[in-house]
Amino acid sequence: MADQLREQIQSTDRPVDADAPVALITGAASGIGAAVARACVERGWRVYATDIDPSFPSDVAERCHCRELDVTDTEQCQNVVDSVLSEAGHIDALVNNAGYAVLGPVEDVDPADERRQFDVLVHGVSALCRAVLPSMRAAGRGRIVNVSSVLGHSAYPGLGSYCAGKAALEALTDSLRMELHGTGVDVVLVEPAWVDTDFATTAREQLGDDRTADYEATYAALEDGWVVDGGPFASDPETVAATVVDALTDSSPKARYPVGRFARFVRWAHFLPAAVQDPIRRVMGRASITGRRVQEFISGKR
Repeated sequence: MADQLREQIQSTDRPVDADAPVALITGAASGIGAAVARACVERGWRVYATDIDPSFPSDVAERCHCRELDVTDTEQCQNVVDSVLSEAGHIDALVNNAGYAVLGPVEDVDPADERRQFDVLVHGVSALCRAVLPSMRAAGRGRIVNVSSVLGHSAYPGLGSYCAGKAALEALTDSLRMELHGTGVDVVLVEPAWVDTDFATTAREQLGDDRTADYEATYAALEDGWVVDGGPFASDPETVAATVVDALTDSSPKARYPVGRFARFVRWAHFLPAAVQDPIRRVMGRASITGRRVQEFISGKR
């Protein structure tokens, strides 16, 4: 069954528009990535949607050229890029969206889990950038959009490992942007805050049971508050996708595209001294637990 599905999603029988811009998107089987794939197709792009899980939504599988891709496999990254170049002749845009979160206080996080997460958030991005850049530079044009997070410059208790990965992605992107100046290849960041996807549920399910008692309040905020999912403050994937499209199509792209007012607030609040920021972030977890309970009471769920 799995082999048949792979053959189906790798089919290249769709009509080819030689003039259509080509986008390669990672993590496109769900959430933000799937929304970006749909948004690009609707605007006339030829989309190559990739994911480690080849179970793409039916509309994405029907409208996009889908590939199975583990971004931590450098050889596979190169092979997928080569196959797209062989088929389409060019890659105009790379959207690095694949990612997931390892939750927990830094002391409790399994180092192996932390390394695997970093491989996806940072090393996978590096591998794909190295794979697409020679053809982009040769063409004198291209756009790389890295989907980061406001947590890349605003850390919170219980999210240290994830924040570290996104901070590294921010630095990597800044370096690439400067290195590629004048080549015609632009590198930009899209920075959402919370997004209403399965991201938070998946992250919570992977929380370990071996917990240091001193971090009880941190775990409570992760499991019962809005720290991971944002509650009513979460954006929908389509809003993020619209921002990604803006980042792909702006004639003079900005270095960063925060998604929504809250993301813009967090983006600039990090200029405040730590003595001001730290208490706010510590209190946020406890306050969000109360907020969720009030929300559930109002909606009749409690």
